[in-house]
Amino acid sequence: MARVLIPLAQGCEELEAVTLIDLLRRAGIEVVSAGLDAEPVIASRGVKLIADVQLDAVLDQAFDMIVLPGGLPGADHLNQDPRIRQLLHRIQRQGGYLAAICAAPKVLASAGLLDGRQATAYPGVLEALNLPQIELLEQSVVCDGQLITSRGPGTAMDFALTLIEKLSGTAKRQEVEKALMRPSS
Repeated sequence: MARVLIPLAQGCEELEAVTLIDLLRRAGIEVVSAGLDAEPVIASRGVKLIADVQLDAVLDQAFDMIVLPGGLPGADHLNQDPRIRQLLHRIQRQGGYLAAICAAPKVLASAGLLDGRQATAYPGVLEALNLPQIELLEQSVVCDGQLITSRGPGTAMDFALTLIEKLSGTAKRQEVEKALMRPSS
């Protein structure tokens, strides 16, 4: 079974975080939500989220994918946390997937992981970094090898379904999508 880490930072986008956790778990994927600290996470619209564990408890564990929810200031907190950068580089070296949505692709960009790659993000987020080595696209979800990025809250379900397909195959994606009463891709 695939194993996914979803770090939850104060000020994260709750719609993205909950959609990702929920849909991946519906697919039978083991999801570990990890708070950057011991406090309940107060998301960008005031929703209180309780992480499964604190990030420090899983730093040395193996994951097939790390998914960064966006939102502000959540993405900024992820970007400022050296543990996140270390995890991203470790998972990439091990051949795992790196995924980020909304404002969180800037965490991948700041870590140098989007250089020479195609990506998308919430409009203006990556453009503001002025990184010409990243090919910015306006698609809902962009897959470039082991890197997967998405635009924002409205694309969270498509993003999560893409992650399911990457980790568990097209049939599992279609099974989850059908149960959601969405037409299959």
